[in-house]
Amino acid sequence: MQITKIFLGLALVSGLAGCLDTDGERALAGAAAGAVVADALDANVVAGAALGGLAGATCDDMGVCY
Repeated sequence: MQITKIFLGLALVSGLAGCLDTDGERALAGAAAGAVVADALDANVVAGAALGGLAGATCDDMGVCY
């Protein structure tokens, strides 16, 4: 069940990857993905969302996404 949630979360976020133009959009997608992955791994969902949001908001500044 955990693997299914992870792949579902990745599939949903990957589908949005082409239309994420601003830091805010990427932060929201990252937060959603972080929450899904944290839930699948039985970790703290709020912490996962916070880390995912931070990663999404700063990924273009680090040259990871464009």
